[in-house]
Amino acid sequence: MAPINITEMNSVQLHQSRMAMLSESIKSIAFKKQQITKEFEKGDEVEVASQELGFIGSYYAATIICSTGDDYYRIKYKTLLTDDESEPLEDVFSAAEIRPVPPNQDETMSENGFRLYDMVDVFDNDGWWFGFISAKVGDEYYVYFPTTGDNIAYPPHVLRFHQEWSYGKWIFLPRQGKIFNLY
Repeated sequence: MAPINITEMNSVQLHQSRMAMLSESIKSIAFKKQQITKEFEKGDEVEVASQELGFIGSYYAATIICSTGDDYYRIKYKTLLTDDESEPLEDVFSAAEIRPVPPNQDETMSENGFRLYDMVDVFDNDGWWFGFISAKVGDEYYVYFPTTGDNIAYPPHVLRFHQEWSYGKWIFLPRQGKIFNLY
């Protein structure tokens, strides 16, 4: 049995510690309600945050159909269909579960790329899922999803940097930087 390299052990412990810290941070963000700072109008393009068990931390593209009063809105999903798959699904949500669509990030992503521990959204299963980069193998990024416990490889074209809607504006969460070289 080969002796354990102290530097390798410290890197593994540091990686596990960072993964645990980011997991807690993402869970606290995913389980909180949005700040209600915007009134939506008919036709507004939005994302709806799911608070359903197994879907927490996911966002789905939708269009506002109308206000139903008391900060609730009827929405029509863009990617989710009715049970018979004949038309887009409609539902009612509180304003705290709805946010505007984040700005396009094509230029930001091509300039900066993704790094280990960056918080990202992944387009999968008809919606955007919130997680963080846990590794890179070849051209694919592994994304860990703390709300589901999944760690899945994705090509970069289905990833975007995660942003939070806060007090009426979009903010990028701080980039996490490299603990060790991914490449």
